[in-house]
Amino acid sequence: MKRFLQILLLACALSAQAAPSYMVAAANPHAARAGVEMLRAGGSALDAAIAAQMVLTLVEPQSSGIGGGAFLLHWDPAAKKIAAYDGRETAPAAARTDRFVRPDGVPMGLGEAIASGRSVGVPGALRMLEFAHAKHGRLPWKRLFAPAIHLAEQGFAVSPRLHRLIAADPLLKRNAAARAYFHLADGSALPVGHRLRNPALAAVLREIAAKGADAFYRGSIARDLAAAVAAQPRPGDLTEQDLADYRALEREAVCARYRAQRICGMPPPSSGGIAVLAILGLLERFDMARVRPGSAEAVHLFSEAGRLAYADRDYYVGDPAFVQVPVAGLLDAGYLRERSMLIRPGKSMGRAFAGKPAGATVSFGADATQEAAGTTHLTVIDARGNTVAMTSTVESAFGSRILVRGFLLNNQLTDFAFLPEEGGRPLANRVEAGKRPRSSMAPTLVFAPDGSLQLALGSAGGSQIINYVAKALVGTLDWKLSLQQAIAAPNMGSRNGDTEIERGSALERVAATLQALGHPVQAIEMVSGTQGVARRAGGPGSILTGGADPRREGVALGNPRRDH
Repeated sequence: MKRFLQILLLACALSAQAAPSYMVAAANPHAARAGVEMLRAGGSALDAAIAAQMVLTLVEPQSSGIGGGAFLLHWDPAAKKIAAYDGRETAPAAARTDRFVRPDGVPMGLGEAIASGRSVGVPGALRMLEFAHAKHGRLPWKRLFAPAIHLAEQGFAVSPRLHRLIAADPLLKRNAAARAYFHLADGSALPVGHRLRNPALAAVLREIAAKGADAFYRGSIARDLAAAVAAQPRPGDLTEQDLADYRALEREAVCARYRAQRICGMPPPSSGGIAVLAILGLLERFDMARVRPGSAEAVHLFSEAGRLAYADRDYYVGDPAFVQVPVAGLLDAGYLRERSMLIRPGKSMGRAFAGKPAGATVSFGADATQEAAGTTHLTVIDARGNTVAMTSTVESAFGSRILVRGFLLNNQLTDFAFLPEEGGRPLANRVEAGKRPRSSMAPTLVFAPDGSLQLALGSAGGSQIINYVAKALVGTLDWKLSLQQAIAAPNMGSRNGDTEIERGSALERVAATLQALGHPVQAIEMVSGTQGVARRAGGPGSILTGGADPRREGVALGNPRRDH
């Protein structure tokens, strides 16, 4: 344990920040500062989250933005209420189940499907944020857009990460507007430090700030968005009416106990909440506190639990408006304990099969839909204890690569299963008109035994999000690591395939031991983007500590003690 902690302390490029009353943890310093600006002005956690997200649209376009969607958990300690807001994109009204199937019946390649109009779903982030702001906002809607508008007009310096991603992406140049925005005249990627201005986005944000989300979902912006989707070489069928008809939803969070804590996550159509809670429930019978972090045993148990959790989520989870998801059965403590008996100490199960939870009424086919590793996460706690954990995305890096009026459109519909059925049985996550594709996004709230909020976090990373969040929770709750240490710890897990360990990390030392246990081990890039805020006791009151993933550009910022 001592050696493991020493490695973590060295790996933490960003030391944990502490603050007495409010904090923002976001994937980019500009976004975190925008959130803190709102909190300093007396804004709520929700206000800060909106301001930060608008800035992320500009400075982290590869991950999220107003052309994408989001899931948000909100905790109100005064009312003792959790609200779960669904801003997931939807399939257009004209969408059919064979959307990503070629005429010969073979599914499209992922890259072919992504860089096309067919991949674009109706964006939901803005409508959801406006919906939540009406309930939890304190500052005027217009005020929340000021930091992003100013930065878009004045420009910001291209970061090393943004430069690398532009340079590595061959699809951006296929879109004329994206090529002109992200590249120099000679076609090379914008260099690090280049001052990037976006007056087109500033104009869009000014209109939304003045007129509300309707300015995006109706009128000239909606018209240009639909036209851009239709103008692609492989056009999509998203219409102005699809945009006008979009509705954000409030859902009931999924919650379960893990040891002494109560943990809550996002319900379907995200599989994140269910799968994270399932992994923890499967590990409940093991004394993880006595398992050495970074050991072969730790990776073995965690990966086996992941296999079982992903098997169930792949089989059962979809949009609850279209399929009956047996949420209670999947999270039942008895069911998970029975499933956990499949985890053997000395041998990997290889590949897990879905179980049969109570409430499962339909026989689905197994779904192995790929999810690109994009997305971003931000966490905010304000001075009153109100908390936001929001994961947002345009899906893959740079989404569909379609740039419209300064912002990128999502490729979220590639989160659907490309084939509508498997072995003659329908897939829960098949394409259907108006349906929301399954997600792995997992904004998470952790409550102490006395009911107070202990921790809020989430991550980027496509289908790996589930393992990233579960790893951070095991790290903080079982191994008693600080939040920053738990986030920085080497990533690991299984998505019911190979056992994956983070390339270049200390876990590569246990690969041979894992292989001897029957694990098919792959050392891969596992660039999580986990951001969180924890509350710990300190002096006369509690102290907030932030955690930001050193694998990206995230920071955690709060108020200095003198402002308290």
